[in-house]
Amino acid sequence: MKRVLLAALLSLACGHAAWAAPANLQLKRTGSTYANGDPIWQLQLIEAGRVIQSWKAVASAKAHQNLDRRWSPGNGSPLPKGNYRLGQPEPWGQDLWMQLDPLFPTSRSALGIHNCYPGVGCICIPDRQQLEDLANAVRRYNVDQLKVVN
Repeated sequence: MKRVLLAALLSLACGHAAWAAPANLQLKRTGSTYANGDPIWQLQLIEAGRVIQSWKAVASAKAHQNLDRRWSPGNGSPLPKGNYRLGQPEPWGQDLWMQLDPLFPTSRSALGIHNCYPGVGCICIPDRQQLEDLANAVRRYNVDQLKVVN
């Protein structure tokens, strides 16, 4: 009887948010493009293996997609694949900024998520309201990691 009760309690507890894996962001290139030909990337909020929310993003202009992503700072290429520490949203002039720190060796620096278009090297959310929604989700879910998938 004790084992059954313990199993039931653990089952309930595991369903609680405190026991769930923390939410994170993933950036993926889609097969779609904006009207000017720039690739559309998808920034997804993932929790417990499910996409909770997603936002359209730009990760560099069409002409920069195939440049060296890891070792050539200033060339405007998309972020290198890998994991990043994500900072909390903060004001940045008239914009919002979320700092990205690579968790792997690279010479890339000054990386973040913000409102811009076209983007050259950062993750840009072209729609300001969507950026606000992303910032609110990062705060609400206490997101502190981003993975660039492709």
